[in-house]
Amino acid sequence: MATKSKPSAEAAIENGADTNGHAVKVPNALEFGFSSKTYQADEFTHEELGLSAEQLLAMYRNMLLQRRFEERAAQMYGKQKIAGFLHLYIGQEAVSTGSATALNIGLDSVITAYRCHGIGLALGMEPNVCMAELFGKIDGCSRGKGGSMHFFDAEKGFYGGHGIVGGHIPVGGGLAFAHKYKGDGGVSLTFFGDGAVGQGSFHEALNLAGLYDLPALFIIENNQYAMGTASHRAFADPDFYKQAIPYDMPSALVNGMDVLAVYKAVSDHVALAREQSQPSLLEIRTYRYRGHSMSDPQKYRTKEELEQKKNEDPIIRLKSYLMEHNLSDNDALDAIDDEVKQLVLDAVEFAENSPFPDLDTIWEDVYVQKDYPFIS
Repeated sequence: MATKSKPSAEAAIENGADTNGHAVKVPNALEFGFSSKTYQADEFTHEELGLSAEQLLAMYRNMLLQRRFEERAAQMYGKQKIAGFLHLYIGQEAVSTGSATALNIGLDSVITAYRCHGIGLALGMEPNVCMAELFGKIDGCSRGKGGSMHFFDAEKGFYGGHGIVGGHIPVGGGLAFAHKYKGDGGVSLTFFGDGAVGQGSFHEALNLAGLYDLPALFIIENNQYAMGTASHRAFADPDFYKQAIPYDMPSALVNGMDVLAVYKAVSDHVALAREQSQPSLLEIRTYRYRGHSMSDPQKYRTKEELEQKKNEDPIIRLKSYLMEHNLSDNDALDAIDDEVKQLVLDAVEFAENSPFPDLDTIWEDVYVQKDYPFIS
């Protein structure tokens, strides 16, 4: 992880900037160096990270909750209980759980794209209200009007769930600006996929964050494919951590299939933002085991690739760690799985029994001002 200080006005002139009437100068030669830290799988133990056995088991339970929730959501989509789009988070649970564990939930701000169920659950959103939102019911977290792509919980500091690729990244920068303006000590985490790196909004937001020293952490969830194109086929340089270079911020590369590596990386960079108001960029390499959405035939990858990647499953990796370190056993971990499965079944029942929103609610939650004249 490397950073550099911003150049002085004199240095800027020396390097070629034309300011205050000074002549433009071009150096005879240019040298440039940049280094980024990596966070490898199996590199960290929970003791080294200051995590208790109870915390580790809570992380395991949360990752399982996300997995079982998404599996059940896929089933409900097949039964036409869920309409519209459905983007599953299966395979990426270590990213959400490791990140959420490193945060001050409620103080810090989190914003993400449309693959938002896992992060919402990692932050502590209730499965009942999450499933009800998928069903379009009034008891959902967005009162049934957001659906799969628009989970939201202001009390948890979770500001969505956004459907436009890259469109929310400047909002994440704005949340960081708000934390700095208010001086509340909060940090903004903005999650987005590898496909969003090609959007202009990504570059605009990082430039402003670097310019204004915002307490921001930008996290690329690089699951290897955008919608259906491998990242190495869509980008001239698919090493996305390098995108930090022109915006004067440090970056790091993280193995997103190891929850402890993610926790360590996010902890380090959140501290950088909170203590030094230093923005940074993380590329977290992960993998989605399902298609981009439910309509994706996945013809862009082979069955052999998918099966090989399942050997890196983050939940299986953490389960093995717990057993190898004598922190749990098969029976106890199976009991956690049974409890989580029942929790998700209860969420489905809750969603089934929740009513649809009344038609009049279409006018609600449009404007903050309650008596805004154009509501009716």
